Amino acid sequence: MKLQRHGTVVSVALTAALALAACGSDGGETDATVGAGAAQAINCATGTLNAQGSSAQKNAMDEWRKNYQQQCSGSTINYEPSGSGAGVQAFISGTADFAGSDTALTSAQQPQANGRCGGNPAVNLPMVVGPIAVAYNLSGVDNLQLAPATLARIFSGDIKQWDDDAIKADNPGASLPSSQIQTVHRSDESGTTGNFTSYLTAAAGSAWTFGSGQAWKAPGGTGSKGSDGVAQSVSSTDSSIGYMELSFAENAGLTMARIRNGAGQFQELTPEAASRTIEGAQITGTGNDVTLSIDYATTTQGAYPIVLVTYEIVCSKGGPADRTALIKGFLDYTASGDGQGLLNGLGYAPLPGNVQSRVQSSVNNIS
Repeated sequence: MKLQRHGTVVSVALTAALALAACGSDGGETDATVGAGAAQAINCATGTLNAQGSSAQKNAMDEWRKNYQQQCSGSTINYEPSGSGAGVQAFISGTADFAGSDTALTSAQQPQANGRCGGNPAVNLPMVVGPIAVAYNLSGVDNLQLAPATLARIFSGDIKQWDDDAIKADNPGASLPSSQIQTVHRSDESGTTGNFTSYLTAAAGSAWTFGSGQAWKAPGGTGSKGSDGVAQSVSSTDSSIGYMELSFAENAGLTMARIRNGAGQFQELTPEAASRTIEGAQITGTGNDVTLSIDYATTTQGAYPIVLVTYEIVCSKGGPADRTALIKGFLDYTASGDGQGLLNGLGYAPLPGNVQSRVQSSVNNIS
């Protein structure tokens, strides 16, 4: 039976022409109004920004940088996908104007980041929703469904064969082979692993005993570097299963499992389903900080529960005065309806409206 591909996303193109006012050469902002029928405005500024951090958001950041620079002459946005930890340290040391990170600043990092901002708060602004796919390579099985505890037992090595009773219970009527399960995990430390294990910790109960963290701790399985490495390993290995960001599963043509959410639904991975989980997240940040607490056991109907959020970490005040206008202009664009609308076609999901409006308000308050 031919494998069926789940979670296909439809590219969202910018259909309105951008009628832009000329950007000034003095580093100040000018409004560039989006073409007929759109209400969004792009705030152009000149100068150069250097940012780095999360590789999970690289594809989104590349598209945003390209679009902003095309519409705002005299602006240059550089982004190095050095990893979340390196990005945060670069921000703290002052070599990055903002950092991308798969997690918000820790309690140990926050005072250091505030120090970089002249004693003013550094804030965490969620910008990219990255759904994490559970992709598999199992001939003849097109619609695999997995409950959190079953998924945890598979990746902990407790469930070893595809026709295990627990998998059968999740897939009544399916014809499952007796082949050995080959699990694939990240060999390098990653925010993807951190969020995947946070999900298992929160949703799988006693079936997962290895906690959460960016380094994989469970025994057995095969380690591959990067989400692209995991996707390639699953693609080339019969009876395998692994976790990776949605875009890598799509690019490899892999089949994705439906995951049971807290409402009892086996939910297909779509950008809309991932956004529903973030819609129910609690904003735990104060003031202009928009740190989120994700409910991985969400009972929201139609929510896909395994997601990560990448943050842009930036000074709320006290940043580089000559680059503040450009930081605000660029981040306002990334958080806008136009900027978020591009994410569906890149293997991400847009911020839900309630979070998006809070982020834009925080960006507008940067000074």
